[in-house]
Amino acid sequence: MENSQTNEQKLRIGLVDLEPIRFAGLREIFASRPEFEVVASDWAMAFREPAFDLVIVVLRDEGFSLALLARLRSRHAGLRILVIGGGSDDDKIVTALGAGARGWLEERASPAEIMRAADVILGGTIWAPRRVLSLFVERAVEGAARNRRQNPHFTEREEEVLQQLVLARSNREIAQALSIREQTVKSYVARLMRKVGVGNRIALSVQAASGEWGRKES
Repeated sequence: MENSQTNEQKLRIGLVDLEPIRFAGLREIFASRPEFEVVASDWAMAFREPAFDLVIVVLRDEGFSLALLARLRSRHAGLRILVIGGGSDDDKIVTALGAGARGWLEERASPAEIMRAADVILGGTIWAPRRVLSLFVERAVEGAARNRRQNPHFTEREEEVLQQLVLARSNREIAQALSIREQTVKSYVARLMRKVGVGNRIALSVQAASGEWGRKES
């Protein structure tokens, strides 16, 4: 019975479509913490599997991977995703966050950095360089200001929801942050998608970060 309870309490880490050497390395890193259970996964399994506490994805073909990332986050809105990518281009990182990632690490990140990132993301916060987070929030604020100038039909509360979406927060987290019901958040998101003219919350959050809806025809 005790072993069964221990297994139920483990945090499941899905490593998506990784080369054997990289998978072995990450599994070894997480093996240092008994509360983690590492599972080899592919994209198809990640789409089917709602029980991962954290999914780690390596950014290979940028366009392809980000498109799959956006679809995955759209399918499982509360899923926490950590992206590992080459380089530290700010726009690339912001795009990944806008597509639904909760964190970004460079490929050369140390084991300690990987564990810290996992802990921060599992705790409900975004992990990314501070300058990128500042840029992310700055774009959200600029988008909201542009929104007020060009789209007077957006209410103050809708702008608050948009800013929360830019931070890749789930409906539950938005409800807690704004002290409203989760069902109310769902209604706001649906209404905003209609106003902006997009089909999912990922596209909505990406456009909110860049203010792209301000260039749409009414």
